[in-house]
Amino acid sequence: MTDARFDLTRDDGVVTVELAGRDGKPVMDPEFLTELHDTFVELDQDDEARVIVLRGTRGNFSYGLDLAAVAGMFGHFLSKDDADTRQQVHATVRRWQAAMTAVASCRKPTIAAIEGWCLGGGVDLAAACDIRVASADATLSIKEARLAIVADLGSLQRLVGVIGDGHLRQLALTGEDITAERAARIGLVNDVYPSSEELMAAAHALASTIARNSALTMRGIKDVLDAERGPRVEAGLRYVAAWNSAFLASDDLLEAMAAMREGREPTFR
Repeated sequence: MTDARFDLTRDDGVVTVELAGRDGKPVMDPEFLTELHDTFVELDQDDEARVIVLRGTRGNFSYGLDLAAVAGMFGHFLSKDDADTRQQVHATVRRWQAAMTAVASCRKPTIAAIEGWCLGGGVDLAAACDIRVASADATLSIKEARLAIVADLGSLQRLVGVIGDGHLRQLALTGEDITAERAARIGLVNDVYPSSEELMAAAHALASTIARNSALTMRGIKDVLDAERGPRVEAGLRYVAAWNSAFLASDDLLEAMAAMREGREPTFR
């Protein structure tokens, strides 16, 4: 496997995937999502990989979508209102969704070790993992509402059975930041550890415990647990891709992008 950005390390069946985006920053641009998809398709077929731990880089799990890298694409979507452009939006969303789905459908158990910022697409990625643990400094947010975007890469679908409908609606509708302590309280993460070092030690200890079990049985457990969730998640992903294809282009999105450039709060009308 060749990895342009991700750093893979192996230790007795446990594969740690350190995620880095453009220029090594913890962001997701289109190339990041392509590599995410390809990496997990390959790990799914790798008999030596028994459990996968995902972590970020530079002390953060992920800032989410690299808006600077996709600004031109958003500008194109916003400047044209025709069927061809909407088809391009739909195809792009579905392609990016497929990257997260490659993580969720990987037959190897996955653990997200979350430290620092975990925003937007970072929460989508964490939600695609089987287990989530965090360091005390972690801050999580389904922040798309603050950008005039309906989150469309899986958090709205996959967190339904994780944190409960009321908590999910509050996080998605407010776009608020929450602490690791609150994330644990609502079930978004399983455990919180004082430091990055203790987080990674605990994540690897958990992964090693799982790795000692039968690989076939671990695959079976995931398959059974996903038998109901998988079709429901896919239906939700298809729906939100169609929704954003129809409604992503808006004055509110233009305002959100302008506010980001100017370092101010947006005023949505």
